[in-house]
Amino acid sequence: MSNTATSVSPNDPPAILSLIGKTPLLEVTRMDTGPCQLFLKLENQNPTGSIKDRVALAMIEAAERDGSLKPGGTVIEATAGNTGLGLALIAGAKGYRIILIIPDKMSQEKIAHVRALGAEVRLTRSDVMRGHPEYYQDMAAKLAAEIPGGFYVNQFGNPANPLAHETTTGPEIWEQMNHDIDAVVVGVGSGGTLSGLGRFFKKTQPNLEMILSDPKGSILYEWVKTKKMTEAGSWAVEGIGEDFIPDNADMSLVRDAFEIDDVESFAVARELLQKEGVLGGSSTGTLLGGALRYCRQQTKKKRVVTFVCDTGNKYLSKMFNDFWMAEQGFVARPAQGDLNDLISHRAEKGEVISVGPNDTLLTAFKRMRTADVSQLPVLSPEGRAVGIVDESDLLLKVHRDPAKFKDLVSAAMTDRLETLSPSASIADLLGVFDRGRVAILKDGDKFLGLITRTDLLSYLRLQMSK
Repeated sequence: MSNTATSVSPNDPPAILSLIGKTPLLEVTRMDTGPCQLFLKLENQNPTGSIKDRVALAMIEAAERDGSLKPGGTVIEATAGNTGLGLALIAGAKGYRIILIIPDKMSQEKIAHVRALGAEVRLTRSDVMRGHPEYYQDMAAKLAAEIPGGFYVNQFGNPANPLAHETTTGPEIWEQMNHDIDAVVVGVGSGGTLSGLGRFFKKTQPNLEMILSDPKGSILYEWVKTKKMTEAGSWAVEGIGEDFIPDNADMSLVRDAFEIDDVESFAVARELLQKEGVLGGSSTGTLLGGALRYCRQQTKKKRVVTFVCDTGNKYLSKMFNDFWMAEQGFVARPAQGDLNDLISHRAEKGEVISVGPNDTLLTAFKRMRTADVSQLPVLSPEGRAVGIVDESDLLLKVHRDPAKFKDLVSAAMTDRLETLSPSASIADLLGVFDRGRVAILKDGDKFLGLITRTDLLSYLRLQMSK
């Protein structure tokens, strides 16, 4: 047996790139799929956790071959996050600078991940359309024209995008399904998955149905159903749905379409985790929601494939966060018709982050940072509210002597509390805010929770949408 190690040049790309693609296929067994068999292509198993690793590698290598991207060049892309992650991994491995233009609705996990990979991030507005100077694709094209050696990837029109799926994803599914498949359910972000798979299966299995699952608010569902362009709405699902038809999206390949709203998408993604143990992202919920509807409509057995497009690790602060879901109105808490309805973190459910009077100021500071809040209620061992401590209280104590972080919370907290009963009015609440305080809601001696300005704003926004 030889002990000689294989020599690897430091100039070779990292071995992680060899793990792109060849993802497993998993059958859904604990969800209602009607008479059908439903399979999930686990694209969350790619190196950066999404299907976009495939197209990122293909587009960069195509640009290198045709000379659009030269050594020392800058990769520039408009992205909802996942294409950016793949591009950041590959650009970093190959020594390119990378700038990503990302709409501001994207999850912080994605943004933190691309930055950790070395990408420069420019956040822009997610509420503007093509032609606006802050529209993310227009910004990317402008930057590429201004930066010497800049290469605008343009996943929405880059032919290497669908080609990656035609030559890798499609053949993988065909072999994994033993050449026995009746339908594929996809979403459209850039259009590459739809067009690439559609082209592959048009040659290998012409009777296969390409089914679109589209977020409510996107124009693509209506286009399939009516061939009419409608005005786009808004949606919280990331990575799929559009306000235009991408150049790479061959919509003629679509046989039928389903429209899935955010509430259903998030609920299905959470159900997938609970029942099948698969942690998928928000677009996975949309695709799976459409696939389940398709399957349940069938009258005979069909073999259907859809995708776990990316990992749910990128959405732990959003759709897998119960507080975010409630604040955004995606799950409804039982209404009580009083100020209880404004509390986002409820004491009786153990949701309140608090400190005790005998905890240290350092403990209070750490809990504020962990929970991303600027104040904490101070609760006695019996659970009574005895004070409140905020960042100003901490700063007043420690700014001259950081050693005072060891002092007790009781020495810094405010014990003059602004308390309200659940039956108090919004006007009473505004009075508390006008005095620069946070409202503590109590029912007699029982502490119920805090109400902040943000809580009131979230409540009013949800009332507007009803």
